[in-house]
Amino acid sequence: MDKTVIGIDVGISTTKIVGVRGGEVVSPIRISAADPITSLYGAFGKYLHDQKFSLTDVDHVMLTGVGAAYVSGSIYGLPTGQADEFRADGLGARFESRLDHVIVVSMGTGTSFVRCDGADMRHIGGIGIGGGTLAGLSKLLLGTGDIKQVVSMAQQGDISHVNLLIGDISAKPLPGLPMNATASLFAAAHADAPREDVAAGLINMVLQSIGSASVLTSLGSGIKDFVLIGNLTLLPQCREIFPVFEQLYDLRFHIPQYSQFCTAIGAALCPFEQ
Repeated sequence: MDKTVIGIDVGISTTKIVGVRGGEVVSPIRISAADPITSLYGAFGKYLHDQKFSLTDVDHVMLTGVGAAYVSGSIYGLPTGQADEFRADGLGARFESRLDHVIVVSMGTGTSFVRCDGADMRHIGGIGIGGGTLAGLSKLLLGTGDIKQVVSMAQQGDISHVNLLIGDISAKPLPGLPMNATASLFAAAHADAPREDVAAGLINMVLQSIGSASVLTSLGSGIKDFVLIGNLTLLPQCREIFPVFEQLYDLRFHIPQYSQFCTAIGAALCPFEQ
C-alpha cells in the first residue's frame, strides 16, 4: 500500500492536517490550542490515532503556514520539510478544483491572492481584511468574537437596514449596476441598529470587500475563475454574496469540498526537500 504524505498548515492557535495517499485526500482534521507547537503535535497525534496509522505508514511530513516558523527539525523522527505557503495555496486549490488557470483567494485572518497559470504560481497581493477583521469588529460592536454566534445573528438580520443601495440614491439603475447593488457599506446604519442587522452588515462588508478585491486582481489577466479557500468559505453568506459578483462581472467563484484544508493539501503535494 502507498505510504501517506502528511501536510500540516500550522497557524498560531489552529492547525489543519491532512494526508494524501494515492492521489486522494485522507480525512482532514483541524485542532485548536494555545500555541502553534501544542496545536501541531496535538493535531499530528490525533490524526495518527484516528486513522490507526503508525509512523511507518507515513512517507514524510510537509509543514506550511505562519506557525511553521516555530518548528525546527523533524516531526517524530520523520523526514520533514517546509512548503512555501503561497505555493501550497495554489497547489491545494488546483488539486481540489481541477482548474489550472485561476486566482486563489485565501480567506484567512487577512486575504491573499495567488495567480495560477498552470505550474506558474505567484503571490500577486493581498488585503488586510478577513476573518480577523470580522472577529475584531464583532468584539467591538457585538460584544462577542464567537463567529458561530455572529453568523447566527446575521441570519436573522436585514442587510438593507445598514447598507445604502443604488436604489436608495438613484431613480434608475446605473450602467452595469442594478438597483439592489451596494452603493455604500454601513451608510444607512443608525446608532440603535439591532445587533442582528449589524452582524449581517459585518459579514457582508468583509465578504464584499474580498469579492471586490478579487475582481480587481483579475483585470487584464483573462482569468475568470476564482477558487475560494480558508475558514471564511464556511460562512453560509458566501453562497449568497459571491454569486452576485458572478452575475455582475461574468466570473465564477468556486468553493471546493475541502476549501478550509486546501493549504494543508497543497503542502502535502509540494516536492519534499530537506
